[in-house]
Amino acid sequence: MSSAVPPFPRTALLAASLLGGTGVALGALGAHALKAKLLERGMTGVWETAAQYHLFHAVALLGWAAWSRQQNGTASVAPDWVTRLWVAGVVLFSGSLYWLAAGGPRWLGPVTPLGGVALIAGWALVARQAIPRRKHA
Repeated sequence: MSSAVPPFPRTALLAASLLGGTGVALGALGAHALKAKLLERGMTGVWETAAQYHLFHAVALLGWAAWSRQQNGTASVAPDWVTRLWVAGVVLFSGSLYWLAAGGPRWLGPVTPLGGVALIAGWALVARQAIPRRKHA
């Protein structure tokens, strides 16, 4: 039995590791280096929300990669789409919140809901896995 990780779970594992590492780093940045600036601007909660969603989806991607690996290509949706949607969602949702909290331009505000939609769409695709596939006659 080969111990090589198939391409899809490898991509999801890489994405999970990148999101996890950057989520911890940005969470620490907000709690330490930017703490005074965030407190002064009243944006500590915004930064914390960004970090929470960032890290939650890193862990979710890790679980998704493990589940997908066990499926050996029998998933009913393209597993790459969950990864793409969650990564895009974190970049748009958490990224725009980080930027806004740090003093970025207010026009970034409308980007946040687009990220939320991407995160929700990824979860909808995960839920799709619970619906049995019809067998064609």
